[in-house]
This record gives sequence, structure tokens and C-alpha cells, in this order.
Amino acid sequence: MNRRDFLKKTALAGAGLALPGSLTFVECLRAAQWPDLAVVRGVSPGDITREAVGILGGMGRFVSRGDVVVVKPNIGWDRPPDMAANTNPEVVAAVVRMCLDAGARRVKVFDHTVNDPRRCYRQSGIGAAARRAGAEVSYINKRRFVPVKIDGITLKEWPLYRDILEADSIINVPVAKTHGTSRLTMGMKNLMGVMGGWRFRIHQRIDESLVDIAGAIRPSLTLIDAVRIIVSNGPQGGRPGDVKRLDTVIAGADQVAVDAYGATLFGLTGRDLGYVRLGHETGLGNMDLSRLAIRDIRL
Repeated sequence: MNRRDFLKKTALAGAGLALPGSLTFVECLRAAQWPDLAVVRGVSPGDITREAVGILGGMGRFVSRGDVVVVKPNIGWDRPPDMAANTNPEVVAAVVRMCLDAGARRVKVFDHTVNDPRRCYRQSGIGAAARRAGAEVSYINKRRFVPVKIDGITLKEWPLYRDILEADSIINVPVAKTHGTSRLTMGMKNLMGVMGGWRFRIHQRIDESLVDIAGAIRPSLTLIDAVRIIVSNGPQGGRPGDVKRLDTVIAGADQVAVDAYGATLFGLTGRDLGYVRLGHETGLGNMDLSRLAIRDIRL
């Protein structure tokens, strides 16, 4: 349990106090009823995103007044939204608005793209949608990568983006897709978008590397966009037949659990993904869905 959760769920509940930016006594009592995962299905990407976060206690559980927040979608590919190579722009916009409504001072949106960043931000629809929602949208500035000691399983040091390191809260918003190396790309894999250096190197030990990076960054909240998913020829697809529409969003504070549930969308389990299994074994999170409280609803 991190310091913020300790203060909210323990000290305040015991004292029955309410401090600015914290939960009230009644809310603390309700906190024990929050599920581990929220799975929401419906035709409106924005509505199901807001509902999923609401089920978990609302964005105020993850963002405090005055916070600088990074919302990290996948914007890696020069593809339109219906090709599902990038996070759905309506999902991103809904997350940005919720952060600002929760009192965030600034919300930043960026990604270290694979294709030309200007085309990716424009074609994905994320650049315009995030700006309209009130986010500060920027391209990656390579001078802002700084070396970070990780001391992980395989990565001991790696350059990470300064804006991630300085953020008060990180909201990870990947899209669910197949991937040739990691089998699937969802929450933990999406964090490669804040890495500098020669990223191809981590594919040599992809599972260990993803766990190392996820452990170093630790998002406050992970939301998987499964409005549309790529079921073949991922991670960028390119044909309508590569895409399956599910109209679903999965949300949780445990990134291992979120990815484990995401695997089920493809007929897999968390154990089928090396990085999820390793994240579970090292204590980064819990992939055992049978031991989690999951609320699954349709709007």
C-alpha cells in the first residue's frame, strides 16, 4: 500500500476526519467495497470509460487537487481510430476530463511513437481530442530523457522521460492488440512509450524488461481500451479484418491484474503471457482473477 492509499483508507477512516484532497469518513468505509477491476461494456467509449473509473471510486481516488498528471495512451502508429492500432481518442478525452474535474493542475499527453509523430497524433485523432479535453499535448523531446537506476531483473539503468518521473500521477491508457514478440500488448507493454535509448534491445528479454519498466513507473491507474482490438497482424494491423469490436473498457489499479483480464479477450490467460506471469511471481501485481473482485456490467 502506498502512502496516499494508507492515509485515505487507514488514518482518515480511523479518525473520521476529512482533509482537502482526501476521502471522507463515509467514503473510506465504502473503499473496502471497491472492486479490484471494473469491466464495462457499451456503445459509447466515453461513457464506458467514465463508468469504469466511477466503479473504482472515481478519479479522485487516483488524482488529487493540484496534481500534475500524465495520461499515457498508445499513439505509436499512423493509423485512424477504426484500425485500433492506437488508443481510442474518445477514451483518452474522457480520462483527461476526469483528471481535470478531480482537480489536476495540468494533464500531459504524449507518446514515443514508432511512425512519424505528427502523422500519428493527427491520424489517431488523439492529438485533437486530448487538446479539446484540456490536455497539454506534446511530441517527445529526446533531450528530456534522463538515466534512471532500475536495478531490475535484466534492466539496471535506462533513460526514461522526465515528465513521467516528475508526474504526481500516471494514468496508463493502452489499447489491446496482438504483438509478434510479447504475444499481446496492453498496459505493461504500453509503458515502452516513455523509454528512450535503443528500445529494440529490450525485445531480447521482453518479459523481464517489461516487468522492470512497469515496476519503475507504477501507474496509479490502468485502463485498457478494448472498444476495438487488433486480433491479427498486430501491433499496427492495417486491414479491417484485423480488428474486432468489443465496446469494452477494463480498469484497475493493479496493472498485472488488468493485463491478466485483458488476455481473456483473446482467449488466453495471464499465465500465457510471460510478463504477466513474471509480474505476478515478483509481487508486482496479482494475475489470479479467481481471487479478485471484478465488477462486469453493460450500460
